Amino acid sequence: MKNHWKNFIAGSWSDSTSGDQIEIDDPATGLVFASCDAASSQDVDRAVAAARRCVSQRCLTGMAPAERGNLMRRIAQEIRAAKFEIAEYLCLETGKKLSECNGEVLGSASYFDYFAGLSDKLEGRYIPVGGGVIDYTMLVPYGVSAQIVPWNYPIGIACRSLAAAMVTGNASVVKSPELAPLALYLIAEAFERAGAPEGSLSVLCGEGAKTGAMLAQHLDIDHLVFTGSRVTGGKVLHALADRAVPAIMELGGKSPGIVLADADMDVVRKTLSTAPFKNSGQNCAAMTRLIVHRSRLEQVVDQVRDVLSNFKVGPGKDECDITPLISEQQRQRVAAYCEGAGKEGAKLIFGGRTDDQGGGYFFQPTAFYGVTSEMQINQEEVFGPVLALLSFDEPEEAVVIANGTEYGLAAGVFTKDFNMAHWMTDQLEAGAVFVNDWGIGGAGAPSGGMKRSGYGRERGQDAIMDYVQVKNIGMRINRSAS
Repeated sequence: MKNHWKNFIAGSWSDSTSGDQIEIDDPATGLVFASCDAASSQDVDRAVAAARRCVSQRCLTGMAPAERGNLMRRIAQEIRAAKFEIAEYLCLETGKKLSECNGEVLGSASYFDYFAGLSDKLEGRYIPVGGGVIDYTMLVPYGVSAQIVPWNYPIGIACRSLAAAMVTGNASVVKSPELAPLALYLIAEAFERAGAPEGSLSVLCGEGAKTGAMLAQHLDIDHLVFTGSRVTGGKVLHALADRAVPAIMELGGKSPGIVLADADMDVVRKTLSTAPFKNSGQNCAAMTRLIVHRSRLEQVVDQVRDVLSNFKVGPGKDECDITPLISEQQRQRVAAYCEGAGKEGAKLIFGGRTDDQGGGYFFQPTAFYGVTSEMQINQEEVFGPVLALLSFDEPEEAVVIANGTEYGLAAGVFTKDFNMAHWMTDQLEAGAVFVNDWGIGGAGAPSGGMKRSGYGRERGQDAIMDYVQVKNIGMRINRSAS
């Protein structure tokens, strides 16, 4: 395993002009195992300039659509061919289960396969205006797409953006997360092996407040994709506002699941074992709130206690159920939320404490009941293995509770009543709503937020329109006299 990485700029691996480095530790042990160069302002300039040349020379848009699709399929093949190596890096730097890392790699490849199929289907339209005029539209790329990627799903989130950007002819500059940058370098290697044009992808590592800010403020980017916290996202938007740079923003969630009185409790139990706790709850769309009909509350509390008490806490390489949080800072943040929940009157079902095994950043799977709408643990994104249980009597009350935060990323409903499911999915303010399951869908299913969870869509055909501009062409046809 390589222990030091350079930045990938203009098709080659480059030393940082600053000479600064970032150390990467294993969240399961707290020990440093690798490092990478920290990108300087000059490195950012070079990456953006390379992307601009790629756009200006029409390296992607000049390809026949089928040729661009074939390039993307080669990238997908190269990612899959390196699956085990990429997953190993991903497991070490994020702490996630190795099986989940393998799944993230395969999911990343699937985005290139999916969008490759759209390469020859990005069609404009003819507009009948009469009067000897031909009027039609074209879909054209923005140009240089800057992408600031989070640490929880670094390659999955990056690749869903990279694939949509590439199929539409944009060149991408990715700022990798400083806590987990390494697997993204292997994605860059896959681009190299597939023969992607120089400048179509650059990957830079650096702190968000420095390198991320430099990229967002750069005068020569045309488009930006950001996934992260609402606070940081707000700062990014301020940087873009003066230049009117369009953006796709995913800014977190506080996603509710509603358990109605007629819910299949076996389905609820199965979902409890995954939806709130996958990746130790470090998931924007995690089911962090469960709003339960009062007649089912005692049963759900028992189910939660049983599920959590059987979870194994430990390293991702050992396929444990609860793996470490990304950093000690994140662990302390989760602990503070749990302490605050107790002070506000929430009742602990299980967990609520750090787990200090092996020197890693472990936190016990945790759940509270007796949570009310105004409590901090119901309103704010914890980003850890913590579930809040609330109760309701009438369906309308459940919807009010579910919609009663500033977030709107995902939501779910558990019921056997088809009519009730339809009514609730219409009422819930979320970009994705699941019924009797959680997180279903794939590369073709659009994702994105409502309210302060952000705007724009990733994945699926809907994502295409967030990576292109519509150009209108009007042409008068004059018939000369014979």
